[in-house]
Amino acid sequence: MNDEQLLRYSRHLLLEEIDIAGQEKLLSSHVLIIGAGGLGSAAAPYLAAAGVGEITLLDHDSVELTNLQRQIMHSQKSVGQSKVASGKAFLENINPSLRIHAIQDGASEALLNLLLPKVDLVLDCTDNFTTRHLINASCFKHHIPLVSGSALKFDGQLTVFDSRMEKSPCYACLFSPEDELEEVSCSSMGIFSPLVGIIGAMQAAQALQVLVGFGQALVGRMLLWNALNTEINEIRIARNPECLICGNTH
Repeated sequence: MNDEQLLRYSRHLLLEEIDIAGQEKLLSSHVLIIGAGGLGSAAAPYLAAAGVGEITLLDHDSVELTNLQRQIMHSQKSVGQSKVASGKAFLENINPSLRIHAIQDGASEALLNLLLPKVDLVLDCTDNFTTRHLINASCFKHHIPLVSGSALKFDGQLTVFDSRMEKSPCYACLFSPEDELEEVSCSSMGIFSPLVGIIGAMQAAQALQVLVGFGQALVGRMLLWNALNTEINEIRIARNPECLICGNTH
């Protein structure tokens, strides 16, 4: 690290769990953030500020006025722009020394097969089961740790799937791809503005833990946050031996 970096990240360097070695890991890391909406808007700025050296934003959508209630990476001037272009400009303003890539596209198997071999970790900041299953299967295939978050109304969930660990479950262990689950969205159900900030910031925290390798990440555990009653609960989740993605027979 150069003198400017030593000063910029000095508060990380004071933490013995991170120190210079950990910060250098972050500077050499590449994170893919899928979804530049509410969750991505909270997670990405913290990863950029923390010094993750390379960040790729993937989202097909454009900024709408209704997004501004909670998607803090975008502003009034961003309405009509692609979310990834707006996000890229925001992150570069926070930390201009980083490499930020903006891909305006939806997640597909072909695109993920192209991107995942080049990244160290993925954040799933999407809002539908189909895309989450696709991301999960791709991360398992390429052995890339996945930080998964979701938020709707007043409820948020957070967990980490790490296929490099033998006992780690995957998303399909919880929600089978064969299940017919009803898709719900913020546009029809509503969402409490700070909720995505809370879950997204915790996604960033989990990503930093996994990248540096300190503490105990949420592998095999799911954090449940209820903003209406200000309650935090945790449930244990185990690998399903019959899972269609990571099970013993697959």
